Amino acid sequence: MAAVPPLCDFGWKAPDFSLPGVDGRTHSLQSLRGGKGTLVAFICNHCPYVISVIGRLVRDANDLAKLGIATVAISSNDAAYEPDDSFDNMKAFAARHGFTFPYLYDESQDVARAYGAVCTPDFFGFNAGLELQYRGRLDASRKDLVPDARRDLYEALRQVAETGRGPAEQIASMGCSIKWKGQ
Repeated sequence: MAAVPPLCDFGWKAPDFSLPGVDGRTHSLQSLRGGKGTLVAFICNHCPYVISVIGRLVRDANDLAKLGIATVAISSNDAAYEPDDSFDNMKAFAARHGFTFPYLYDESQDVARAYGAVCTPDFFGFNAGLELQYRGRLDASRKDLVPDARRDLYEALRQVAETGRGPAEQIASMGCSIKWKGQ
């Protein structure tokens, strides 16, 4: 079922975390943050919305890194409910799509709850002070590619890198609801 997160709560502070990555290391937000900002993307392996945008997300993460914006992806789905989202499958997914950023597993789902994540993908764009400045979509494509769609997430975070502030006008992301334990 499709879910839509709320729009940006400007200035909301990013909660720290410490999670295992598919690279075999444990990562914290503090260790991953970028000099100009940080993108925290809640994704998973099986969601058709994520599968549709994953190549463009990797492209945007690479382009944002050049601007001083770090990217981290987190999967919080219950792998017992959705086996395609297991940690081993996360490793394969990251390798298959050429992730150049950490992909972390939130098995307890505590990080997703702390962030108020709703769906996959759900994007949280923070400035250098880890204050929320963007909570919108990657682009207009959703599940079906829109040729030459404006790069909403990239443009918003480029603005954050330059000014510390995100755009006032934002369009919410849409995706599959997070698969919560006991659901």
